[in-house]
Amino acid sequence: MQTVILAAGQGTRMRPLTDRRPKPMLPVAETPLVAHTAEAAVAAGASRLVIVVGYESEAVRTYFGDEFAGVPVEFAEQPDQRGTADAVRKGASRLEDGPFAVLNGDALYDHASLRTLYDSAPAVGSYRVDNPSAYGVLHTEESGDETRVTGVTEKPQKPPSDLINTGAYVFPAAAHDWLDVGESERGELELTDVLERTCTETHVTAVPFDRWLDVGRPWELLEANEWKLDELERRIDGDVHEDADLRGAVVVEEGAEVDAGVVIEGPALIRSGASVGPNAYVRGRTLLGRDAKVGHSVEIKNSVLMEGATVGHLSYVGDSILGRDVNFGAGTTVANLRHDDSAVQSVVKGERVSTGRRKFGVVCGDGGKTGIQTSLNAGVKLATDARTIPGERVLKEDPEATTES
Repeated sequence: MQTVILAAGQGTRMRPLTDRRPKPMLPVAETPLVAHTAEAAVAAGASRLVIVVGYESEAVRTYFGDEFAGVPVEFAEQPDQRGTADAVRKGASRLEDGPFAVLNGDALYDHASLRTLYDSAPAVGSYRVDNPSAYGVLHTEESGDETRVTGVTEKPQKPPSDLINTGAYVFPAAAHDWLDVGESERGELELTDVLERTCTETHVTAVPFDRWLDVGRPWELLEANEWKLDELERRIDGDVHEDADLRGAVVVEEGAEVDAGVVIEGPALIRSGASVGPNAYVRGRTLLGRDAKVGHSVEIKNSVLMEGATVGHLSYVGDSILGRDVNFGAGTTVANLRHDDSAVQSVVKGERVSTGRRKFGVVCGDGGKTGIQTSLNAGVKLATDARTIPGERVLKEDPEATTES
């Protein structure tokens, strides 16, 4: 099955983490997010991959090259992000005649369900959610032992059901001629219009996914890492001090160092070049990226520290995401829980929204630095290259601000 993977967008809802790289290249465990999509596609039977790129495309091109897991890779450029149908049209120019699959490069799919989707063409992936009005909702009818898709409505105020479109499709060969759609009410060229046409021309099966995650906002990136870190199997290839205590599914890559007095409770991934301790405590589904540093008496809980991020000493970071080359000064403390036990809120595209998480800390863009004894409230974002002064308390960000200070 030839497969188009959509990876052209920046991911504005993920800012500031995407200020300097495309969302599909954000780290999820040991690989970028889009690599998990490609891996699932290959496991499902993809014979070739066409990856549609745009924003900061060189990062995607460099990572994949011309082959991935033994499957040939080609790229199609979408310089202007005009919508998903436009992206697929760009990718389809690299395809041969015949049916083809389309996957979002910023989503996680369980492999078994995706394999069923590939075997059920024409088909669309489906998933049941608590908030269907935030997605494209599928219209269906029962047809024998299958659920037939008859249409889709984007983000309806009154959803007809809780069954949504996962952004995973297998289109028939005829769909090559259906990609030239008009603009939607949102001013975009929508792939759901192609799905609508497919539903009128042929039988489209709704394939239920056992597990699926749309990774659009920072807390969903944290959830994606939780999913993939749970799949780790213990492996110690790096330099671990004899007085360190590693418990459970901990991976220490070659070139990583774990010092004396450190306790790491898996699942946790310590990537090559990273260092931990002495006397540090790492727990709760944590990713320490390449060359990250966790210093003396630091506690890191359920967090992602990207490449080169440093939490030097005497600090606490919980349920947080730190971008590349972030440096938290000594005594920096992150709050990750509201006193009223309500879900933590954060700002996305100027609007304060619920994360849906009882515990969520901070998001810090690449290059951010905090002064010693900085206190960061739950849900706060620090912009790319942000700075705080010693002793500063950052309780909330201005939704209109582009920097934190």
